[in-house]
Amino acid sequence: MDFAETDEHQLLRSTVFEIASSFGHSYFVDQARTGGKALELWSALSEAGFTGVNVIEPYGGAMGMVELAMVAEETAAAGCPLLMFLVSPAICGEILARHGTFEQQQRWLPGIGSGRQKMAFAITEPDAGSNSHNVATTATRRDGGWSLSGTKYYISGIDEAEHVLVVSRTGTDERTGRGQLTLFVVPTDAPGLSFTPIDVQIVSTEKQFTVYFDGVELSDDHRVGPEGGALRPLFEGLNPERIMSAAVLNGISRYALAKASAYATTREVWGVPIGTHQGLSHPLAKAAIDLELARLMTTKAAWCFDHGLDAGEASNMAKLAAADAALCSVDQAMQVHGGNGMSTEYGLATMWGMARLLKVAPVSREMILNYVATHTLGLPRSY
Repeated sequence: MDFAETDEHQLLRSTVFEIASSFGHSYFVDQARTGGKALELWSALSEAGFTGVNVIEPYGGAMGMVELAMVAEETAAAGCPLLMFLVSPAICGEILARHGTFEQQQRWLPGIGSGRQKMAFAITEPDAGSNSHNVATTATRRDGGWSLSGTKYYISGIDEAEHVLVVSRTGTDERTGRGQLTLFVVPTDAPGLSFTPIDVQIVSTEKQFTVYFDGVELSDDHRVGPEGGALRPLFEGLNPERIMSAAVLNGISRYALAKASAYATTREVWGVPIGTHQGLSHPLAKAAIDLELARLMTTKAAWCFDHGLDAGEASNMAKLAAADAALCSVDQAMQVHGGNGMSTEYGLATMWGMARLLKVAPVSREMILNYVATHTLGLPRSY
């Protein structure tokens, strides 16, 4: 067991943090509030080769999920938490690398690996959240291809993506009644595809959308993996999503605790820095401990994934731990700042919404606890 990061890892972290810090949280907030997409930051990271470090080597990457998690964490620690890391290189990049044909990999992975193109991901529906078997968006065979119809909900960043990886129903298991699911890559400019924004109270450069598929015609070479066999590719893509969620949350924790520590060291009341008082220092210390525990589990989950081991347990635990740690860190940092904690100038309240979002998405705390109860403890399934 070796817990020391390599020199290459330390250089990766410092370089990403430096690039993201040159933009900073004020840039991120301004982009989010004016409808921007932080394209300049994404381009800077892409030009340095960082937005797709996990994508298999022939198509732009040469590292793995461990390193992509570092990139996402450092970007968030600089005040710029980007959700597209979860979606484009993590979910879509990994599913295509493991289950796409050679031709599909050649068609879509170079753009994802270089960061020049993004791919959104669409699974959630108004009546199918945690229960993916209830997906109603349907792909029907037609004229040697497929016709896709249905609605997806809370789809991140489809307005800045060239393609979207869609989970659809192509049949029903007669024995269980569950949907047989199939994956398709759909161009976002395809006739019959449209989307409308969902107004949410989150400061984020990635917007959320309801996406409509109205008889979108697709050739069979847009199908990823076997017909009706999307569950395995899905799980292999959703574990990276949980890992990357945890990485972003860990970055948010670091950002908040750094702000709080600096303020508690310089702000004086009754002639001493407020950080002298245990009523403030102890909660910050506890938050720092929770953060480091979450970072350890995030690294374990990413390492397991990169080594072909079952990463489900570690990925779920990392995501839950990181969400709890981030919300605690942001809240305590705001408390340390007093009234300034609510000021836009101090850049803390603008991080709370993102941390809170990632507690409920992409998988809720309750579903993670269900997973751990069943898979780790062997308890009876509750659903």
